Parts: sequence; structure tokens; C-alpha cells
Amino acid sequence: MKTEQAGRLKLVEIVLLLFLAAFLATGAMALQTGQELSDKVVRLHVLANSDSEEDQALKLKVRDRILAYAEPLLTSAADRREAEALLRGQVLELERVAAEEIRANGYDYAVTIELEDTVFPTREYEGFSLPAGKYLALRAIIGAGEGQNWWCVVFPPLCAAASAEVPEAALAAGLSPAQVGLITEEDQGYVLKSKLVEFWQSLENTLE
Repeated sequence: MKTEQAGRLKLVEIVLLLFLAAFLATGAMALQTGQELSDKVVRLHVLANSDSEEDQALKLKVRDRILAYAEPLLTSAADRREAEALLRGQVLELERVAAEEIRANGYDYAVTIELEDTVFPTREYEGFSLPAGKYLALRAIIGAGEGQNWWCVVFPPLCAAASAEVPEAALAAGLSPAQVGLITEEDQGYVLKSKLVEFWQSLENTLE
């Protein structure tokens, strides 16, 4: 009897170990997929001075001004590397146009434009989604930068793209068909993969 019970316990242990191994392998693959995707896009991150109605409205106007300047600039970029180089060369000009928009609306807030790696949670947009991960971001910090922020993607130009245009714009920027399927949620495993990426990214940040 004891031998049978020991055998059953051993079987349960083996099954649990196999499940854990599969989970770890799947999580590692999901994290790699997320990293490969993040290596091909540049996010836009605009932080408002505060959560007041006026500051939040100003944030959107600054966003529109940045996009109006950046998107035509990036039409010649074939991939993220070229997009990053173009943006880095225009940081001061982006600061100038953002500051101009702030002053035009009657505020004297300082504004800082920077390009840096930033951790983002899973985010849903109109027509596409992006899994959690660390992405290169064009960040505009208005004033104290303590208000709710606004996120999107400046390269490929998905912020203003209609839902039907997202796949074409993403493919043109170098994303693979599989990656396009992931962000447009045509990949049936999107939800699971996104949750796994978010879990592993959170674990990685905790360990760091």
C-alpha cells in the first residue's frame, strides 16, 4: 500500500515538474517575443504637469504638436535604428516646438524631451495592442511631470493610423507577420503571451 502511495506521489511530482518546465520555457519564449517586438518600435510618452483638467488638456496639445513634427521626420526611417538616430538629432527642436505650444496656451512650464528605455505595462490602443516590456520611448515631461501620462507609438506611425492601416504600417517598419499578428491580436495566443510577458518582465524588474 505504501509503495503504491509513494508511486502516486512520485508521479504527481513528475507531472508538476513537467508543468513547471513547460511554463518556464513558454515564459522565456514569450519574453523573447516581446523583446524582439520592443526592438522594432519607439513609443511616445507624454507626462502632464498635473492631473488638473487644464494640464491634461495641455498634454494632448503638446502630444499633437510633437506628432505633427515627428511623424513626417520618420517617414524616411526604414527601421527603429534609423528612427532613433533621426529623433536624437532633433531632440532640441522637439523641445522647442513643445515649449512653443505650451507658451501659446498661456503656460510657462518647462518641458524636457528625452529618448530612453522605459518599462510599459500591456496597453490596448485602437486597432492594436502592445505587450508589457521595456521599450525605447520618446518622452516629453511637462513641468513637474506628475500628472496622468499618455502613451502610444511614434514609430511605426501607429498613433494616428486607422485600424485598417496598422498592419501595413507595422510591416513597412520591419515588423514580421507574426509580430503584426501579435499586436493586432490576430494571434490566438495573444492574451496568454501578453500575460506571460508582463509576468516575466515584472519578475525581471524585481530581480534587477
